[in-house]
Amino acid sequence: MIKLGVNIDHIATIRQARREDFPSVLQAALLCEKAGADGITAHLREDRRHIQDKDIYDLRKSIKTKLNLEMAASDEIAGIALDVKPDFVCLVPEKRLELTTEGGLDIKGQSKKLEKVIGKLKSAGIKVSVFIDPDISQVNASAEIGADCIELHTGKYAALYKEGGKNSKPFQDEFGNIINASNAALSKGLILNAGHGLDYDNIGEICRIARLNEFNIGFSIIARAVFAGIENAVKEMKEILLKYSN
Repeated sequence: MIKLGVNIDHIATIRQARREDFPSVLQAALLCEKAGADGITAHLREDRRHIQDKDIYDLRKSIKTKLNLEMAASDEIAGIALDVKPDFVCLVPEKRLELTTEGGLDIKGQSKKLEKVIGKLKSAGIKVSVFIDPDISQVNASAEIGADCIELHTGKYAALYKEGGKNSKPFQDEFGNIINASNAALSKGLILNAGHGLDYDNIGEICRIARLNEFNIGFSIIARAVFAGIENAVKEMKEILLKYSN
């Protein structure tokens, strides 16, 4: 069965809107675990717009599954990762003015910098993933710089599903790109994850990809939780993954 990592950044977004100490990121993570989440993902951005340093330390101390820290390849954040020692780090691009991550890393264009950061993290026993677009050349470059895992950016997949449905040619073309990139990753021995824009409607199609390890999903689950509660929102997503994994 494909595992579910729940991204809790948007709990922190609500909290930071008023600079309060609630809602609790840690409490949300523990409820996600109780509901069946296989891991917790949090993005410690350089501008600290949502997740704060203390959140990462609290999560590391308290959650029972695994902690996936999303981060830019900066020296400052890498230093925190080396201190916290999450189970996974996922290197992602960051832009100060973006609402959310807009695309994958250019591994080929930043290979020396990324290889250095990956080496430091792996030497501390941290498995490293890189967030990339579904492009075979980026997959190959990810393997060359020593990544353990790739997370395929599914934002375009999600947008095309919403625009034209799963039978539209643009969607099928993008889905083909994802399949090809997935096969390339598996042939290189990389762990295969995917995330961004995935929700309760579009998740089914991508579940067809063989040997996909994990989805990291945040916004759609937190949005559903507003009406259904966070435990129910996680359980509903897990039920969908179970349905399509059989």
